[in-house]
Amino acid sequence: MKKLLFITAIIAPILVNAQSDKLGGWAIVNAAINPNNRFSYFVEAQTRSQNVTKDFYYYEIKGGVAYNIKKKFSFLIGMGNYRTYTYPGNYKSPVVSKEFRLWQQLSLTNNIDRLKLEHRYRVEQRWINSDFKNRFRYRLNAVVPINNSTVIPNTVYATASDEVFFTSKSPYFERNRFFAGAGYQVCKLFAFQAGYMLQFDYNKVTNGVRKGFLQTSLLFYLDNNTPKSERRPHTLD
Repeated sequence: MKKLLFITAIIAPILVNAQSDKLGGWAIVNAAINPNNRFSYFVEAQTRSQNVTKDFYYYEIKGGVAYNIKKKFSFLIGMGNYRTYTYPGNYKSPVVSKEFRLWQQLSLTNNIDRLKLEHRYRVEQRWINSDFKNRFRYRLNAVVPINNSTVIPNTVYATASDEVFFTSKSPYFERNRFFAGAGYQVCKLFAFQAGYMLQFDYNKVTNGVRKGFLQTSLLFYLDNNTPKSERRPHTLD
């Protein structure tokens, strides 16, 4: 109970200062398996809603395979299907966007005392309603364990990330995502994470639209094999 209150205390001030329009919902379920210290396999499902628990307008299912080049470097190839519905959603309105996506990414991790950092560089090939587009992304993700020096079972941690999106055509800048929250590594096989996601989508007409989401994530590890028994909680997207 004390751990739950601690997580709530971190997240609550962020939500109070969120934008005044309706808070959306963003739910993630992620599963990973590491058969050895070289390869990792991931699958992830997401849903998003205009309100926290209703007006669902988006879902995606994706997966990938990663190869650990060295201790701090990994390379991943992934693919996924993405669907966007018109407002108010609930998957009943017409589909406005059907997307199939491939991507390649390079991740670099490093530790500064308790601070766990991940630099992620991604190149995407996107087929949206039969139109092809390229996109480039960079995300900096930080995790700080609170009651242990590393993220091991029974660890509360704080986490934050920021990601920028660029395209190959003018005006190039497309999107920014900022996330702040906290999580709890229950055991070696499961972690729970929640926080506030602010997404900014740029467009020439209004100079951009902001939308806040309450993001919740369930992170499953389908094996007991991890170097030094430490986890680095993160989502695919």
